[in-house]
Amino acid sequence: MKYIVVTGGVLSGLGKGVVTASIGRILKDGGYSVVPIKIDGYVNVDPGTMNPYEHGEVYVLDDGSETDLDLGHYERFLNTDLGGESNITTGMIYKTVIEKERKGEYLGKTVQMIPHVTDEIKKRLSRFKADVVLIEVGGTIGDIETMMFIEALRQMSSEQENDFLFIHLSYVPIIISGEQKTKPTQHSVRELQSLGIQPDIIIGRCERELDEKTKEKIALFCGVSIDNVLSDPDLDEIYDLPLLFKRQNLDNIIIKKLDLKRKTPYTFKWEYLIDKLHKYQHEVTIGIVGKYTTLVDAYLSIKEAFKHAGIVSSCKVNLKWFES
Repeated sequence: MKYIVVTGGVLSGLGKGVVTASIGRILKDGGYSVVPIKIDGYVNVDPGTMNPYEHGEVYVLDDGSETDLDLGHYERFLNTDLGGESNITTGMIYKTVIEKERKGEYLGKTVQMIPHVTDEIKKRLSRFKADVVLIEVGGTIGDIETMMFIEALRQMSSEQENDFLFIHLSYVPIIISGEQKTKPTQHSVRELQSLGIQPDIIIGRCERELDEKTKEKIALFCGVSIDNVLSDPDLDEIYDLPLLFKRQNLDNIIIKKLDLKRKTPYTFKWEYLIDKLHKYQHEVTIGIVGKYTTLVDAYLSIKEAFKHAGIVSSCKVNLKWFES
């Protein structure tokens, strides 16, 4: 079993969930079985009681689990149904460790962050069965909330060196002169390296595709091959991202690094869906009344459901939101 870990740098909200889902889509199209996992650093056991303005929508799975909205991206991109075990939070880990301590399962030992908390994390990450397990670490590298998860992943990667690939998504700002600045990414990667992890692939999140000069600079200062520095520019549709990554050879980079055996490609063509998405024959406008409409992420699944219905109907759906 192989692991791909997606981390984020500079700031949160870069779209790690969409990047993770897109990587999963590429691998699934290549014939590989994929299981995505979202790690969240908050001490809530799950986001079920969180205000949508705090964290966006609560995505409810088939088994009733209340999870992070990124699991919605995973299910939509991969066309699969996930279980509650695919969302791991700090609160969930602490709760389990404390319950075990109360039951005497640690045999009177002093319960510590290392090894007891990290071992619980490793245990949860190791129980999945797939060709590739995709792990998205929420938040930003350097956040105290996710330190134990990063440490657990570092331990796992040192124990299974050939089975891990680290992808770091970092913000590349453009200043008023139009120049893409790499310094925030350099500092972000150094922070990750200081925690014992060297990224194999760096994806630059920017308004436009990375210039060759920008890629060269990131490769030089961050210790990766220039071929492993990829672009994640602004797109009209998030569903275009798997094809953009494929054009940048991401699938072959992953297959080579993880030494994956080539498989029979999945019969469904993602290109077909994207073609229908962009070639609509008519459009409609639908009004939606809601309580949290000032934050569209609060109703992300509804928004995407209308978009999917539009694809099937060759129709562009424009949504107009009204505060209740």
